[in-house]
Order: sequence, then structure tokens, then C-alpha cells
Amino acid sequence: MTTVVIIVAVVLVAALALFLVRGQKTGGRGLRRRFGPEYDRTVARHDGDTKAAEHELAERVKLHGSLSERPLSPEAREAYARRWAEVRERFIDSPRDAVVEADALLAQLARDRGFPDGDSFEEQTAALSVHHAEQVDGYRRVHTAVRGQGGTEEMRKALIEARALFDVLLADSPDEPVHAGRHEAKGSASA
Repeated sequence: MTTVVIIVAVVLVAALALFLVRGQKTGGRGLRRRFGPEYDRTVARHDGDTKAAEHELAERVKLHGSLSERPLSPEAREAYARRWAEVRERFIDSPRDAVVEADALLAQLARDRGFPDGDSFEEQTAALSVHHAEQVDGYRRVHTAVRGQGGTEEMRKALIEARALFDVLLADSPDEPVHAGRHEAKGSASA
């Protein structure tokens, strides 16, 4: 009888250890899958320390994972689309002013959708990365360009990349397609 109890205890401890080890691996893979390129960027920022990066990403999920995006009214949606078209048109004559406006527009749109206020860029992008990890880097690039880092070509690329976040925030849900005709400036093929 004692031998059976010992064997059962050893099997349970081994099963628990296996569960914990697999849970840790899945956590990393789960974070990598959830955050995509944001995972790699965070690992790089932590000098390759995946444990520190995964801790940071897990904290972001804990802080912002339950955030529920607020819907926009059709009027607000149209106003944002119109303002983005104006940003794109302004880029031709004044790239820096257009990028500054795009940065402010993205901050305001994110705030209106329920993300933390754009006054704290780091907090806002952390929250955005939890829900829109594939698109948030374009916003970072625009924000960097506002600080005067990069020439016209870098600003153009940043604006194009930021468009992905703009589109997903403008949609009712992340899966809703954004109709190009409704959100494009006439005659323009960029951003």
C-alpha cells in the first residue's frame, strides 16, 4: 500500500513539473504569437533577454488586456477619415507638419477608442500593442519622425506604416475591412 502511494505521489509530482515546464514554454510562444513583431522588438530592447521581455509583455497584457475598445459614431469615423486624407495631402507641401498632425491624430483616435490618453505615449503604445501589436510600430515611427529624426523618405514610410493602425482603429472591430474608397484621398496612392 505504501509503495502505491509513493508511486502515485511521484507520478503526480512529475505530471505537475511537466505541466509547469510546458506552461512556461507555451507562455513564451503564446506571447510571441500574440505580439508578433512587437515581441521581437521588446526582446531586442532588453538586449536579447527573453525572460525580461516576456515579463514586460505579460505585464502589458495584465494592465491592458481587459481594455474594451469603444465604438466610434459614423460621424466621428468620417471626420477621422477626412482628417487623415488632409494629412496625406499636406505631406506633399509640408512633410514634417503632416507627420506632426498624423501623430496627434493617432493619439486622439486611440484615446477616443478607449486607450490611455496620448499624453503618455509609452503607456498608450503599450496598451495599443496588446490589442494591435501588428500595427503599433508605424505609430512609433511617426512619433519618432515628429522629433525630427529622419528625412522626408523616412517620414513618408512612417506615415504609410502608421496607416495600418489608423485603419484598424477606425474600423468597428479589428476584423472589419476598411473600404479604401471611403478613406482614401482622391488621386492619392500613398499612406
